[in-house]
Amino acid sequence: MGKFSDILLTVDFDRTLTAPDSSIPARNLEAIAYFMENGGAFTINTGRSLPMIVNLMDQIQVNAPLLLYNGSAAYDWEKKQFTFRHPIDLDWRQAVKRCMELFPDLTVEVQGVDAHYTLGENPVWRDFTIANRCAWGYAAEADDLGAFLKFSIYGKITQNNVSHLFEGSAEEIAQLDQVEKVLNQEFGDKTVVYRAGRRIIDLHCKGVSKGRSARELQQKMGRKILVCVGDGENDVTMLNPADFAYCPGDAIVKDRFCNVCDCADGAVADVIYKKIPEILE
Repeated sequence: MGKFSDILLTVDFDRTLTAPDSSIPARNLEAIAYFMENGGAFTINTGRSLPMIVNLMDQIQVNAPLLLYNGSAAYDWEKKQFTFRHPIDLDWRQAVKRCMELFPDLTVEVQGVDAHYTLGENPVWRDFTIANRCAWGYAAEADDLGAFLKFSIYGKITQNNVSHLFEGSAEEIAQLDQVEKVLNQEFGDKTVVYRAGRRIIDLHCKGVSKGRSARELQQKMGRKILVCVGDGENDVTMLNPADFAYCPGDAIVKDRFCNVCDCADGAVADVIYKKIPEILE
């Protein structure tokens, strides 16, 4: 038993654990190690898939299952197995083909359990995926991609880094706003449609959220207090139901939750070193 043994801490990955340039501040890594050494349960709670997080785990320490695909799955990193999954109640082939008909100039991606896929060749998307150390493939309609957990619509891919997905011109933002409306009309009865960044829209199973998965994990682990940290609109479903919620000082949702320092300065470390001791007091 340690002083943090009552707490499950789940944090968003991009622009919460990481700085805007996708690096992880050393201060965060030091704080997480200290937190776990003193009994705390820590994990990532991210929209990223297993294929897109697996090659980053050499940088990150966790001692609780990873919460992935925006709450659609939990993956035990030590045992290398899923502890729960919530697939979308749609056929991936029909969903992707319909999106390609509706948005022929955009990229449609299925985030599978082993890799990310598109239908048809897409060299720009391929190079982006490779640059981000994510397994990828061109899928055929006959392929079995495993559980259909999440799919995404990308605006114009202009760089081989994740950070540029959070940027975009006024014209691009307006275009994706309209795409989001159409996706809700087409798939809103079976999926949650949300804006993961200015240039990307994600869809996952109806009823699933980061907050639901965090509570499910907290109950399974028997921890008394759920603390969550996030920065974007898709983190609100995690931050609202948390017992204690925080966001970086440069977060999109900084006006709605208690702020700590900017993400590049070690926002997660601020929560561990400053905020959690206040909670325990």
